[in-house]
Amino acid sequence: MRHLLYVTCFFLLSCTAGKPVYMFTSFNEPATDGLRFLYSYDGYKWTDVGRSFVKPEVGSKVMRDPSIAKGADGEYHLVWTSGWNRDKGFGYAHSKDLVHWSAPAFIPVMENDSNVVNVWAPEVFFDEENDQFIIVWASTIPFRFPKGGEEENNNHRLYYTVTKDFKTFSPSKLYFDPGFSVIDAVIVKRGPKDYVLVHKDNTRPNRNIKVAFGNNPLGPWNKVSAPFTENFTEGPSVEKVGNEWLIYFDAYRNKTYEAVKTTDFIHFDSAAVSVPVGHKHGTIFMATKKELKRMLNGK
Repeated sequence: MRHLLYVTCFFLLSCTAGKPVYMFTSFNEPATDGLRFLYSYDGYKWTDVGRSFVKPEVGSKVMRDPSIAKGADGEYHLVWTSGWNRDKGFGYAHSKDLVHWSAPAFIPVMENDSNVVNVWAPEVFFDEENDQFIIVWASTIPFRFPKGGEEENNNHRLYYTVTKDFKTFSPSKLYFDPGFSVIDAVIVKRGPKDYVLVHKDNTRPNRNIKVAFGNNPLGPWNKVSAPFTENFTEGPSVEKVGNEWLIYFDAYRNKTYEAVKTTDFIHFDSAAVSVPVGHKHGTIFMATKKELKRMLNGK
């Protein structure tokens, strides 16, 4: 009987140890500290790992909007906003364990257009069906698109590039023009040929978050929704907990970090979450408890 109890306890501990952990890339203002992480065991309550990992040494030497994706080879790939204005690319680094990172590099995705104002909030998505990474970001090219109440230098559209190895990249192309200024895009895969694009309508006075739908991660995107957040919200991050999707966002006018939950991306309810003060938006992904332990121990 005692032997059976030991075996049962060992099995339960093994299952717990193997359970993945939610990780949230983060940065703190003034964005010169570098990459930070939050972690959570339930997807609702978050704790800061407590230190930074990648120093922002490229572009304008800041790190905002860090986004991460894991490839089929187990390597983590990180991209981030490296400057507010006139940076024509974004920062990049990679890691096998989330602790030891390559030297930061600069990816000049918009260098061929002299009128580009900025490259903001690159979001990396691993397209497993085609074994490639899709990177989407927001850029302003004045007088290229109709605008609302915003300035010409703030009239964004989404662009993208594709890469398999982060050494060669496809030519940058227009990704999403919904007819309004748009930033902060997140690609969500719900199933085969079933994708959602969560994005910020950046027009004045809106500045809120919407979704669109498509059957391919490269679009086209249609059925743009009404906003499901109040005005002055941005930086959506999406995770799945059980059968629900949580969409975190920065309610920057209220200086709060909030979330809604949904099962269909049509109906949304508020979600009670806890996020450390000072956290600024990144992306949510899954890691192992072993990886988290190394991060906490600094090894």
